[in-house]
Amino acid sequence: MQWWAWIAVGAVLLGAEMGLVNTQFYFVFVGASAFVVGALMLSGLRLADWLQWLIFLVLALSSMLVFRRRIYERMRRNLPLLRAGPAGEIIVVPAALAPGEACRLEYRGSSWSAVNGADTAIAAGAHARIARVEGLTLVLHGED
Repeated sequence: MQWWAWIAVGAVLLGAEMGLVNTQFYFVFVGASAFVVGALMLSGLRLADWLQWLIFLVLALSSMLVFRRRIYERMRRNLPLLRAGPAGEIIVVPAALAPGEACRLEYRGSSWSAVNGADTAIAAGAHARIARVEGLTLVLHGED
């Protein structure tokens, strides 16, 4: 392959890494390997096609295996945790709930079924924490 083709492949792969959502940081190493092979060809080395592909393969695999996890974890270390649902949020219970008892309540503009999943009663007007969601039912635990 020509040097410019390796550079173009590297640019496309690096652009794909930046443009796609959370690609798990693989394309960077493959794209960088293509850039290295392109730079070798641009420097005047005359390598057979099979040797270019072999260098590309060895560079891509070895760099992914050696560096990917460390770099990926270092880059993701400071990201805040994303909550996938309402679990952990605090709500006000409109009616008294004995353990295992259910009621209807308003949460984020919708009517939900809620059940007291704790061993203690929750008083009317008290704050409760959403422990989990089971189907369309909020499982609540009283705030201590």
